[in-house]
Amino acid sequence: MIRYTLTCDQDHRFESWFASSSAFDALEKAGHLACAVCGSAQVTRSLMAPSVPAKSNTADLAAPMSEAEDAVTKMRKHVEDNSDYVGMSFATEARKMHDGDAPERTIYGEAKLDDAKKLIEDGIPVAPLPFMPKRKTN
Repeated sequence: MIRYTLTCDQDHRFESWFASSSAFDALEKAGHLACAVCGSAQVTRSLMAPSVPAKSNTADLAAPMSEAEDAVTKMRKHVEDNSDYVGMSFATEARKMHDGDAPERTIYGEAKLDDAKKLIEDGIPVAPLPFMPKRKTN
């Protein structure tokens, strides 16, 4: 995986991950790239420097690069502060609440694509989040 900083023709900067440099090139050539802020299809790679933090500027690396990243950071904090994380039990918990088998509350978690589609088909209100939940690892 490789992370690129991208820029659109409206000067919006954002980051995205690609399987490889050639994968980026193929997507760019096919016109399958779009700005994460405005949706423009005129997206190019920005000049990049290696991500090696110096002691004096480590705090700067945590700062969001754009308004969109700042908004996602604020949304993540709001969701985490005001919702229960239910992990891979999201679809089951959402269905229980919808059916009245569990008390309603605000939840977030993860669901397999088929499970999420089934929830929507059954009229259960769900929405994807623009971030992955933080996972505890060893």
